[in-house]
Amino acid sequence: MTAEELIAFEKEIADAFEAKAISGPIHLSGGNESELLRIFRDISPDDWIFSTYRSHYHALLHGINPRWLRQRIVGGHSMNLMDAAHHFFTSAIVGGTLSIAVGTAAALKRQNSERKVWCFIGDMASTTGQFHEAHQYACGHDLPITFIVENNGLSTNTPTASTWGGPCTQAGRKIINYAYERAYPHTGIGKWVQF
Repeated sequence: MTAEELIAFEKEIADAFEAKAISGPIHLSGGNESELLRIFRDISPDDWIFSTYRSHYHALLHGINPRWLRQRIVGGHSMNLMDAAHHFFTSAIVGGTLSIAVGTAAALKRQNSERKVWCFIGDMASTTGQFHEAHQYACGHDLPITFIVENNGLSTNTPTASTWGGPCTQAGRKIINYAYERAYPHTGIGKWVQF
């Protein structure tokens, strides 16, 4: 996929939401296309992806069929997309996939698998104890996992730096941290849609 294709997909979803064709909440991606295209060059189709409620781009870049994805989103499942065949799992719970991702990485290591785990989280989730424990365990056991912190500087709509008294620039072993400015609001499309 190209950046233009990713942007066009999210625009189509935003238009469907505005037309009241989507019966559940949506969390759209945007502004991070180039970073994700770079990261996904290193991700094998056989690798495991654990994502957040903002997962449309991750799904598309991991090879999930756009028509199937659109159908799931329109059906109200934007925040809980799962595709076992593509090793793709999400959670609407902040940090909800961290322990599952670490467990999957531990299993892959025990199996001597060449597969890896890639766990996407937001910048606020990267400040939680749950993240620190998952990261510590992964490093301590040298698990085949990389945590990707998608840092838009916001937790919902609260500036992460204001919450913690400084910038969130966590980096380290097994962590990729990139900053971007989101193209859509936390949820919805930035317009009031009366259902």
